[in-house]
Amino acid sequence: MMSEILQPDRNCWQIAEAERFSVIVDAADYFDAARIAMQRAEKSIMMIGWDFDARIRFGSPDVNDGAPRRLGTFVLWLADRRPDLEIRLLQWNSGMLRNWLRGNNAYYLLRWKAHKRITARLDGIHPPAGSHHQKLLVIDDRIAFCGGIDMTLKRWDTRAHRDDEPARVTPSGRKLGPWHDATSICDGKAARVLADVCRDRWKRATGEGLPAVTGGRAEWPSSIKPMLKNVRVAVARSRPEMQDQKPIREIETLYLDLIAAAKRFIYAESQYFASRRIAAAIAKRLEEPDGPEIVIVNPVSADGTLEPLAMDTARARLVESLRRHCPNGRFGIYHPVTAQENPIYVHAKTMIVDDRLLRIGSSNFNNRSMRLDSECDVAVDAAQDETGQMHLAIRDLRLGLMAEHLDSTPEDVARAIDTHGSLLGAIEALRGPGRSLVPYETPDLTSIEEWLADNEILDPDGPDEIFERPSRRGLFRNRLRRP
Repeated sequence: MMSEILQPDRNCWQIAEAERFSVIVDAADYFDAARIAMQRAEKSIMMIGWDFDARIRFGSPDVNDGAPRRLGTFVLWLADRRPDLEIRLLQWNSGMLRNWLRGNNAYYLLRWKAHKRITARLDGIHPPAGSHHQKLLVIDDRIAFCGGIDMTLKRWDTRAHRDDEPARVTPSGRKLGPWHDATSICDGKAARVLADVCRDRWKRATGEGLPAVTGGRAEWPSSIKPMLKNVRVAVARSRPEMQDQKPIREIETLYLDLIAAAKRFIYAESQYFASRRIAAAIAKRLEEPDGPEIVIVNPVSADGTLEPLAMDTARARLVESLRRHCPNGRFGIYHPVTAQENPIYVHAKTMIVDDRLLRIGSSNFNNRSMRLDSECDVAVDAAQDETGQMHLAIRDLRLGLMAEHLDSTPEDVARAIDTHGSLLGAIEALRGPGRSLVPYETPDLTSIEEWLADNEILDPDGPDEIFERPSRRGLFRNRLRRP
Protein backbone atom coordinates (compact mmCIF):
# COMPACT_ATOMS: atom_id res chain seq x y z
CA MET A 1 0.00 0.00 0.00
CA MET A 2 1.43 3.40 -0.96
CA SER A 3 1.55 6.08 1.69
CA GLU A 4 -0.76 9.01 1.10
CA ILE A 5 1.56 11.19 3.17
CA LEU A 6 5.04 10.27 1.94
CA GLN A 7 5.17 11.50 -1.65
CA PRO A 8 8.25 11.59 -3.92
CA ASP A 9 8.89 14.98 -5.53
CA ARG A 10 7.03 16.60 -2.65
CA ASN A 11 8.33 15.64 0.80
CA CYS A 12 10.88 12.99 -0.12
CA TRP A 13 13.23 12.14 -2.95
CA GLN A 14 12.56 8.44 -3.39
CA ILE A 15 10.76 5.60 -1.63
CA ALA A 16 12.49 2.23 -1.75
CA GLU A 17 12.09 -1.09 -0.01
CA ALA A 18 14.36 -2.32 2.75
CA GLU A 19 14.40 -5.96 3.73
CA ARG A 20 15.29 -4.79 7.24
CA PHE A 21 15.11 -1.44 9.03
CA SER A 22 15.88 -0.45 12.59
CA VAL A 23 16.44 2.56 14.81
CA ILE A 24 19.60 2.61 16.92
CA VAL A 25 19.41 4.71 20.07
CA ASP A 26 22.62 6.21 21.41
CA ALA A 27 26.12 5.90 19.99
CA ALA A 28 27.33 2.93 22.06
CA ASP A 29 25.16 0.60 19.98
CA TYR A 30 25.73 2.56 16.75
CA PHE A 31 29.53 2.45 16.98
CA ASP A 32 29.43 -1.29 17.71
CA ALA A 33 27.09 -1.97 14.78
CA ALA A 34 29.07 0.23 12.39
CA ARG A 35 32.29 -1.47 13.46
CA ILE A 36 30.85 -4.92 12.72
CA ALA A 37 29.37 -3.87 9.37
CA MET A 38 32.52 -2.08 8.22
CA GLN A 39 34.67 -5.14 8.91
CA ARG A 40 32.50 -7.10 6.47
CA ALA A 41 32.91 -4.53 3.67
CA GLU A 42 34.51 -5.84 0.50
CA LYS A 43 34.15 -3.11 -2.11
CA SER A 44 33.15 0.26 -0.72
CA ILE A 45 32.74 2.30 2.45
CA MET A 46 31.37 5.84 2.11
CA MET A 47 31.42 8.02 5.22
CA ILE A 48 29.67 11.38 4.85
CA GLY A 49 29.84 13.54 7.96
CA TRP A 50 29.61 16.91 9.62
CA ASP A 51 32.64 15.95 11.70
CA PHE A 52 35.02 13.01 12.14
CA ASP A 53 37.59 12.59 14.88
CA ALA A 54 40.15 9.90 14.15
CA ARG A 55 41.23 9.72 17.81
CA ILE A 56 37.95 8.46 19.28
CA ARG A 57 37.54 4.93 20.60
CA PHE A 58 35.37 3.30 18.00
CA GLY A 59 33.22 0.73 19.79
CA SER A 60 32.63 -0.60 23.27
CA PRO A 61 35.35 -0.18 25.91
CA ASP A 62 35.84 -3.94 26.10
CA VAL A 63 35.78 -4.59 22.33
CA ASN A 64 38.08 -7.50 21.50
CA ASP A 65 37.61 -8.38 17.85
CA GLY A 66 41.23 -8.14 16.76
CA ALA A 67 40.81 -4.76 15.06
CA PRO A 68 42.29 -1.44 16.26
CA ARG A 69 40.19 0.47 18.74
CA ARG A 70 40.75 4.02 17.50
CA LEU A 71 38.79 5.20 14.47
CA GLY A 72 41.88 6.47 12.67
CA THR A 73 43.84 3.23 12.86
CA PHE A 74 40.67 1.16 12.34
CA VAL A 75 40.08 2.78 8.94
CA LEU A 76 43.72 2.18 7.93
CA TRP A 77 43.50 -1.43 9.11
CA LEU A 78 40.37 -2.00 7.03
CA ALA A 79 42.02 -0.65 3.88
CA ASP A 80 45.09 -2.83 4.38
CA ARG A 81 43.01 -5.92 5.09
CA ARG A 82 40.80 -5.85 1.98
CA PRO A 83 42.67 -5.36 -1.32
CA ASP A 84 39.49 -4.47 -3.26
CA LEU A 85 38.07 -2.08 -0.65
CA GLU A 86 37.81 1.65 -1.43
CA ILE A 87 37.15 3.92 1.56
CA ARG A 88 35.90 7.46 0.96
CA LEU A 89 35.43 10.06 3.67
CA LEU A 90 33.76 13.38 2.95
CA GLN A 91 33.44 16.04 5.61
CA TRP A 92 32.22 19.60 5.88
CA ASN A 93 35.35 21.67 5.37
CA SER A 94 34.96 23.88 8.46
CA GLY A 95 34.57 20.82 10.68
CA MET A 96 37.69 19.24 9.22
CA LEU A 97 39.73 22.42 9.72
CA ARG A 98 38.89 22.36 13.43
CA ASN A 99 40.10 18.75 13.51
CA TRP A 100 43.63 19.73 12.53
CA LEU A 101 43.97 21.53 15.85
CA ARG A 102 42.93 18.54 17.95
CA GLY A 103 45.71 16.42 19.42
CA ASN A 104 47.26 14.10 16.85
CA ASN A 105 44.32 14.22 14.46
CA ALA A 106 46.47 15.74 11.74
CA TYR A 107 48.71 12.67 11.88
CA TYR A 108 45.78 10.33 11.27
CA LEU A 109 44.26 12.51 8.57
CA LEU A 110 47.55 12.69 6.68
CA ARG A 111 47.88 8.91 6.87
CA TRP A 112 44.35 8.54 5.51
CA LYS A 113 45.12 10.86 2.61
CA ALA A 114 48.40 9.09 1.89
CA HIS A 115 46.80 5.65 1.60
CA LYS A 116 46.13 4.68 -2.02
CA ARG A 117 42.67 3.24 -1.24
CA ILE A 118 41.48 5.85 1.27
CA THR A 119 40.23 9.13 -0.13
CA ALA A 120 39.56 11.84 2.46
CA ARG A 121 38.10 15.05 1.03
CA LEU A 122 36.64 18.31 2.30
CA ASP A 123 33.32 19.67 1.09
CA GLY A 124 33.28 23.44 0.87
CA ILE A 125 30.47 23.73 -1.67
CA HIS A 126 27.96 25.53 0.54
CA PRO A 127 26.71 29.11 1.06
CA PRO A 128 28.45 31.42 3.53
CA ALA A 129 27.59 30.32 7.09
CA GLY A 130 26.11 27.06 5.75
CA SER A 131 27.27 23.57 6.63
CA HIS A 132 27.05 20.01 5.39
CA HIS A 133 25.22 18.33 8.23
CA GLN A 134 24.39 14.86 6.88
CA LYS A 135 25.58 11.80 8.84
CA LEU A 136 25.70 8.85 6.46
CA LEU A 137 27.62 5.58 6.39
CA VAL A 138 27.05 3.25 3.43
CA ILE A 139 28.81 -0.10 3.05
CA ASP A 140 28.95 -1.96 -0.30
CA ASP A 141 25.67 -0.23 -1.26
CA ARG A 142 24.06 -2.95 0.88
CA ILE A 143 23.97 -1.53 4.41
CA ALA A 144 23.29 2.13 5.18
CA PHE A 145 23.15 4.18 8.37
CA CYS A 146 21.35 7.54 8.35
CA GLY A 147 20.70 9.66 11.41
CA GLY A 148 22.11 12.19 13.81
CA ILE A 149 25.27 10.56 15.18
CA ASP A 150 28.67 11.88 14.12
CA MET A 151 31.82 9.78 14.53
CA THR A 152 33.46 12.40 16.71
CA LEU A 153 34.00 13.56 20.28
CA LYS A 154 31.23 13.59 22.92
CA ARG A 155 28.85 11.27 21.05
CA TRP A 156 29.53 7.92 22.72
CA ASP A 157 27.14 7.02 25.55
CA THR A 158 24.83 4.19 26.59
CA ARG A 159 21.10 4.40 27.17
CA ALA A 160 21.79 4.34 30.92
CA HIS A 161 23.32 7.85 30.70
CA ARG A 162 25.11 7.30 34.00
CA ASP A 163 26.51 10.29 35.86
CA ASP A 164 29.79 8.49 36.44
CA GLU A 165 30.50 6.65 33.19
CA PRO A 166 34.22 5.75 33.08
CA ALA A 167 34.14 5.04 29.33
CA ARG A 168 32.61 8.42 28.43
CA VAL A 169 35.85 10.37 28.11
CA THR A 170 37.92 12.27 25.57
CA PRO A 171 40.96 10.58 23.99
CA SER A 172 43.06 12.27 26.69
CA GLY A 173 40.85 10.90 29.48
CA ARG A 174 38.81 13.99 30.36
CA LYS A 175 35.28 13.19 31.51
CA LEU A 176 32.38 14.03 29.20
CA GLY A 177 28.73 14.63 29.98
CA PRO A 178 25.83 12.32 29.04
CA TRP A 179 24.65 12.44 25.42
CA HIS A 180 21.41 11.15 23.86
CA ASP A 181 21.39 10.44 20.13
CA ALA A 182 19.84 8.22 17.45
CA THR A 183 20.36 6.88 13.95
CA SER A 184 18.81 4.33 11.62
CA ILE A 185 20.03 1.33 9.64
CA CYS A 186 18.54 -0.23 6.53
CA ASP A 187 19.48 -2.61 3.74
CA GLY A 188 18.09 -3.52 0.31
CA LYS A 189 17.08 -0.92 -2.26
CA ALA A 190 16.70 1.73 0.44
CA ALA A 191 20.41 1.40 1.24
CA ARG A 192 21.20 1.92 -2.44
CA VAL A 193 19.16 5.13 -2.50
CA LEU A 194 21.19 6.42 0.45
CA ALA A 195 24.32 5.39 -1.43
CA ASP A 196 23.13 7.58 -4.29
CA VAL A 197 22.77 10.49 -1.85
CA CYS A 198 26.43 9.95 -0.93
CA ARG A 199 27.49 9.75 -4.58
CA ASP A 200 25.62 12.94 -5.48
CA ARG A 201 27.27 14.75 -2.61
CA TRP A 202 30.70 13.33 -3.53
CA LYS A 203 30.41 14.46 -7.14
CA ARG A 204 29.27 17.92 -6.10
CA ALA A 205 32.23 18.28 -3.74
CA THR A 206 34.99 16.64 -5.79
CA GLY A 207 33.81 16.54 -9.40
CA GLU A 208 34.32 12.77 -9.42
CA GLY A 209 31.44 10.54 -10.43
CA LEU A 210 31.31 7.22 -8.60
CA PRO A 211 29.70 4.10 -10.09
CA ALA A 212 27.22 1.98 -8.17
CA VAL A 213 28.87 -0.82 -6.23
CA THR A 214 28.53 -4.40 -7.48
CA GLY A 215 29.75 -7.57 -5.87
CA GLY A 216 29.92 -6.36 -2.28
CA ARG A 217 28.82 -8.75 0.43
CA ALA A 218 28.41 -6.59 3.52
CA GLU A 219 25.93 -8.10 5.96
CA TRP A 220 23.46 -6.82 8.52
CA PRO A 221 25.34 -6.43 11.85
CA SER A 222 24.46 -9.20 14.28
CA SER A 223 24.25 -6.77 17.22
CA ILE A 224 21.13 -5.05 15.81
CA LYS A 225 17.72 -6.69 15.81
CA PRO A 226 15.59 -5.59 12.83
CA MET A 227 12.71 -3.41 13.96
CA LEU A 228 10.81 -3.64 10.65
CA LYS A 229 11.01 -6.07 7.73
CA ASN A 230 10.06 -5.62 4.08
CA VAL A 231 9.33 -1.95 4.63
CA ARG A 232 9.17 0.95 2.20
CA VAL A 233 11.51 3.73 3.36
CA ALA A 234 11.35 7.35 2.17
CA VAL A 235 14.57 9.36 1.82
CA ALA A 236 14.23 13.15 2.22
CA ARG A 237 16.85 15.86 1.76
CA SER A 238 17.63 19.51 2.34
CA ARG A 239 19.98 21.39 0.02
CA PRO A 240 20.50 25.15 -0.10
CA GLU A 241 19.94 27.34 -3.09
CA MET A 242 23.16 28.45 -4.78
CA GLN A 243 24.04 30.11 -8.06
CA ASP A 244 24.45 26.77 -9.85
CA GLN A 245 22.26 24.66 -7.60
CA LYS A 246 18.52 24.48 -7.18
CA PRO A 247 17.25 24.20 -3.61
CA ILE A 248 15.82 20.97 -2.23
CA ARG A 249 13.27 21.44 0.56
CA GLU A 250 11.89 17.94 0.96
CA ILE A 251 12.66 17.84 4.68
CA GLU A 252 10.87 21.10 5.40
CA THR A 253 7.80 19.90 3.52
CA LEU A 254 7.97 16.54 5.28
CA TYR A 255 7.97 18.19 8.70
CA LEU A 256 4.98 20.35 7.81
CA ASP A 257 3.07 17.42 6.30
CA LEU A 258 3.70 15.22 9.34
CA ILE A 259 2.51 17.94 11.72
CA ALA A 260 -0.61 18.48 9.60
CA ALA A 261 -1.30 14.72 9.47
CA ALA A 262 -1.21 14.14 13.24
CA LYS A 263 -4.51 13.03 14.73
CA ARG A 264 -3.60 12.09 18.31
CA PHE A 265 -0.03 13.10 19.15
CA ILE A 266 3.43 14.11 18.02
CA TYR A 267 6.47 12.95 19.97
CA ALA A 268 9.73 14.57 18.87
CA GLU A 269 13.34 14.75 20.00
CA SER A 270 15.46 17.53 18.57
CA GLN A 271 18.66 19.34 19.40
CA TYR A 272 16.97 22.70 18.76
CA PHE A 273 13.53 24.25 18.63
CA ALA A 274 14.01 27.44 16.66
CA SER A 275 12.15 27.14 13.35
CA ARG A 276 9.33 29.62 12.89
CA ARG A 277 7.80 27.47 10.13
CA ILE A 278 7.64 24.47 12.45
CA ALA A 279 6.30 26.63 15.28
CA ALA A 280 3.62 28.14 13.03
CA ALA A 281 2.49 24.67 11.89
CA ILE A 282 2.33 23.52 15.52
CA ALA A 283 0.42 26.64 16.55
CA LYS A 284 -2.22 25.94 13.93
CA ARG A 285 -2.75 22.43 15.32
CA LEU A 286 -2.82 23.63 18.92
CA GLU A 287 -5.59 26.09 18.11
CA GLU A 288 -7.85 23.24 16.95
CA PRO A 289 -10.33 22.12 19.63
CA ASP A 290 -9.51 18.45 19.05
CA GLY A 291 -5.99 18.76 17.70
CA PRO A 292 -3.08 16.50 18.70
CA GLU A 293 -0.97 16.87 21.80
CA ILE A 294 2.67 17.64 21.15
CA VAL A 295 5.68 16.58 23.22
CA ILE A 296 9.16 17.86 22.40
CA VAL A 297 12.34 16.68 24.14
CA ASN A 298 15.19 19.20 23.92
CA PRO A 299 18.49 19.72 25.72
CA VAL A 300 18.38 22.27 28.52
CA SER A 301 20.74 24.43 26.45
CA ALA A 302 22.40 24.21 23.06
CA ASP A 303 26.00 23.00 22.88
CA GLY A 304 28.72 25.33 21.62
CA THR A 305 29.71 28.99 21.74
CA LEU A 306 27.20 30.79 19.51
CA GLU A 307 24.54 28.08 19.49
CA PRO A 308 23.03 28.94 22.91
CA LEU A 309 22.75 32.57 21.90
CA ALA A 310 21.10 31.66 18.60
CA MET A 311 18.96 28.64 19.43
CA ASP A 312 18.08 29.07 23.10
CA THR A 313 16.84 32.62 22.65
CA ALA A 314 14.72 31.70 19.62
CA ARG A 315 13.30 28.73 21.52
CA ALA A 316 12.28 30.96 24.42
CA ARG A 317 10.41 33.34 22.15
CA LEU A 318 8.68 30.59 20.17
CA VAL A 319 7.65 28.55 23.22
CA GLU A 320 6.09 31.56 24.92
CA SER A 321 4.13 32.32 21.78
CA LEU A 322 3.01 28.70 21.40
CA ARG A 323 1.75 28.59 24.97
CA ARG A 324 -0.58 31.43 24.07
CA HIS A 325 -1.86 29.38 21.14
CA CYS A 326 -2.59 26.39 23.38
CA PRO A 327 -5.60 26.99 25.62
CA ASN A 328 -6.08 23.26 26.21
CA GLY A 329 -2.62 22.45 27.56
CA ARG A 330 -1.69 20.07 24.74
CA PHE A 331 1.90 21.30 24.29
CA GLY A 332 4.86 20.28 26.45
CA ILE A 333 8.61 20.72 26.07
CA TYR A 334 11.02 18.90 28.39
CA HIS A 335 14.70 18.16 28.87
CA PRO A 336 16.10 14.92 30.32
CA VAL A 337 18.36 14.72 33.37
CA THR A 338 20.46 12.00 34.99
CA ALA A 339 20.00 10.31 38.36
CA GLN A 340 21.93 13.20 39.90
CA GLU A 341 19.82 15.63 37.86
CA ASN A 342 22.61 16.68 35.53
CA PRO A 343 21.44 17.62 32.03
CA ILE A 344 21.55 14.95 29.31
CA TYR A 345 22.39 16.57 26.00
CA VAL A 346 19.77 15.74 23.36
CA HIS A 347 21.32 15.46 19.91
CA ALA A 348 18.74 13.02 18.46
CA LYS A 349 16.50 14.14 15.60
CA THR A 350 13.49 11.85 15.81
CA MET A 351 9.76 12.36 15.23
CA ILE A 352 6.89 9.93 15.78
CA VAL A 353 3.32 10.77 14.79
CA ASP A 354 0.40 8.65 16.05
CA ASP A 355 2.74 5.59 16.13
CA ARG A 356 2.14 5.55 12.39
CA LEU A 357 4.79 7.87 10.97
CA LEU A 358 8.46 7.73 11.94
CA ARG A 359 11.10 10.21 10.78
CA ILE A 360 14.76 10.12 11.80
CA GLY A 361 17.79 11.83 10.37
CA SER A 362 20.21 14.73 10.65
CA SER A 363 17.78 17.67 10.54
CA ASN A 364 16.71 19.71 13.55
CA PHE A 365 13.78 22.00 14.33
CA ASN A 366 15.73 25.07 13.20
CA ASN A 367 15.77 27.28 10.14
CA ARG A 368 19.14 26.23 8.78
CA SER A 369 18.15 22.55 8.67
CA MET A 370 15.30 23.49 6.35
CA ARG A 371 17.01 25.77 3.84
CA LEU A 372 20.69 26.51 4.56
CA ASP A 373 22.45 23.24 5.47
CA SER A 374 22.51 19.92 3.63
CA GLU A 375 20.57 17.23 5.50
CA CYS A 376 19.29 13.70 4.97
CA ASP A 377 16.40 12.00 6.79
CA VAL A 378 14.49 8.75 6.37
CA ALA A 379 10.81 8.16 7.07
CA VAL A 380 8.45 5.21 7.36
CA ASP A 381 4.64 5.09 7.22
CA ALA A 382 3.12 2.11 9.05
CA ALA A 383 -0.02 2.46 6.92
CA GLN A 384 1.76 0.27 4.34
CA ASP A 385 1.35 -2.73 6.67
CA GLU A 386 -2.21 -4.07 6.92
CA THR A 387 -1.26 -6.47 9.74
CA GLY A 388 -0.54 -3.61 12.17
CA GLN A 389 2.90 -4.97 13.12
CA MET A 390 4.74 -1.86 11.91
CA HIS A 391 2.42 0.30 13.97
CA LEU A 392 3.25 -1.78 17.06
CA ALA A 393 6.99 -1.61 16.35
CA ILE A 394 6.91 2.20 16.12
CA ARG A 395 4.82 2.28 19.30
CA ASP A 396 7.44 0.16 21.07
CA LEU A 397 10.15 2.57 19.93
CA ARG A 398 8.27 5.57 21.31
CA LEU A 399 7.50 3.85 24.61
CA GLY A 400 11.16 2.84 24.88
CA LEU A 401 12.35 6.40 24.34
CA MET A 402 9.90 7.79 26.89
CA ALA A 403 10.84 5.07 29.38
CA GLU A 404 14.53 5.82 28.89
CA HIS A 405 13.99 9.48 29.77
CA LEU A 406 11.61 8.77 32.67
CA ASP A 407 13.71 5.97 34.22
CA SER A 408 10.72 3.69 33.83
CA THR A 409 9.70 0.69 31.75
CA PRO A 410 7.79 0.74 28.46
CA GLU A 411 4.99 -1.18 30.16
CA ASP A 412 4.68 1.41 32.93
CA VAL A 413 4.67 4.23 30.38
CA ALA A 414 1.94 2.49 28.37
CA ARG A 415 -0.17 2.01 31.50
CA ALA A 416 0.26 5.65 32.50
CA ILE A 417 -0.84 6.79 29.05
CA ASP A 418 -3.92 4.56 29.23
CA THR A 419 -4.72 5.82 32.74
CA HIS A 420 -4.35 9.53 31.98
CA GLY A 421 -5.43 9.44 28.36
CA SER A 422 -2.43 11.38 27.06
CA LEU A 423 1.34 11.43 26.68
CA LEU A 424 1.61 14.64 28.68
CA GLY A 425 -0.49 13.22 31.49
CA ALA A 426 1.71 10.14 31.63
CA ILE A 427 4.90 12.21 31.70
CA GLU A 428 3.60 14.37 34.51
CA ALA A 429 2.55 11.30 36.48
CA LEU A 430 5.86 9.47 36.03
CA ARG A 431 8.42 12.22 36.27
CA GLY A 432 10.02 13.03 39.59
CA PRO A 433 13.36 13.54 41.31
CA GLY A 434 16.45 11.90 39.85
CA ARG A 435 16.52 10.53 36.32
CA SER A 436 13.54 12.10 34.63
CA LEU A 437 12.14 14.71 32.28
CA VAL A 438 12.10 18.31 33.51
CA PRO A 439 9.64 20.86 32.09
CA TYR A 440 11.20 23.65 30.10
CA GLU A 441 11.16 27.01 31.85
CA THR A 442 11.42 30.13 29.74
CA PRO A 443 14.48 32.16 30.76
CA ASP A 444 14.58 35.91 31.07
CA LEU A 445 16.07 37.36 27.91
CA THR A 446 18.04 40.56 27.58
CA SER A 447 16.94 43.06 24.96
CA ILE A 448 19.93 42.07 22.82
CA GLU A 449 19.03 38.38 23.04
CA GLU A 450 15.43 39.15 22.08
CA TRP A 451 16.60 41.18 19.09
CA LEU A 452 18.96 38.40 17.95
CA ALA A 453 16.20 35.81 18.26
CA ASP A 454 13.45 37.85 16.65
CA ASN A 455 15.65 38.75 13.68
CA GLU A 456 17.18 35.27 13.28
CA ILE A 457 20.65 36.79 13.11
CA LEU A 458 22.41 33.52 13.98
CA ASP A 459 19.90 31.08 12.45
CA PRO A 460 19.16 32.50 8.98
CA ASP A 461 16.25 31.20 6.96
CA GLY A 462 18.30 30.22 3.93
CA PRO A 463 21.30 31.66 2.07
CA ASP A 464 19.51 34.74 0.75
CA GLU A 465 18.52 35.90 4.22
CA ILE A 466 22.15 36.04 5.39
CA PHE A 467 22.52 39.24 3.38
CA GLU A 468 19.02 40.60 3.96
CA ARG A 469 18.66 43.54 6.31
CA PRO A 470 17.18 42.66 9.73
CA SER A 471 14.12 44.84 9.19
CA ARG A 472 12.94 42.39 6.52
CA ARG A 473 13.68 39.30 8.61
CA GLY A 474 12.07 37.99 11.75
CA LEU A 475 11.18 35.02 13.87
CA PHE A 476 7.48 35.88 13.72
CA ARG A 477 7.39 37.25 10.16
CA ASN A 478 4.24 36.09 8.35
CA ARG A 479 4.13 32.94 10.44
CA LEU A 480 3.50 33.33 14.13
CA ARG A 481 2.29 36.41 15.90
CA ARG A 482 4.44 37.93 18.57
CA PRO A 483 2.84 37.33 22.00
